[in-house]
Amino acid sequence: MTAFNIVRFRVKPGRDDEFIAAHRNASPKFSGSRRVSLIKTGEQTYCIVGEWSSFKKLAAARPEMIAILDSFRDCLEDLGGELGVTDPVSGDVVFERKSAPKKAGKAAKSKKAPKKAKKTKKAAKKVAAKKKSRR
Repeated sequence: MTAFNIVRFRVKPGRDDEFIAAHRNASPKFSGSRRVSLIKTGEQTYCIVGEWSSFKKLAAARPEMIAILDSFRDCLEDLGGELGVTDPVSGDVVFERKSAPKKAGKAAKSKKAPKKAKKTKKAAKKVAAKKKSRR
C-alpha cells in the first residue's frame, strides 16, 4: 500500500539556497521511494513530501533520512512548541483520487470524428437532380 511522509521546515534567514542545494545534492538510495518533492510554503518555510511503495519501506529509510537531515540541520530554525527543527508526519494512503488524463493537443483532435466535407456546387446539383427524379 502506498505511503507518504511529509516534513515541515523553517529555514534561518538567508539560508534558503543552501537548504535547497542540500536536497538537490543528496543522492539517497532509498528502497521503495517513488518520488520526493520540496515545496516552498511561505517565507522561509518548506515542506518535503515523499511517496513510498509501502510504509515498511518508508520506516526502513528513516535512519538514512535523518543522516541527510543532519547534513543541513544547522540551516533550520526551531519550530517551537517542543517540535524542534522538523514537524514530520507519515502514514498509509487511505483514499486516493486520480485526475482525468489531459487531452494531448493534436493527438486529441485526431481522435475526433472527421468533419463532413463541404459539398461542391456540382455535387449539390447532382443530389438535387436525384431528388427530383425520385418524385
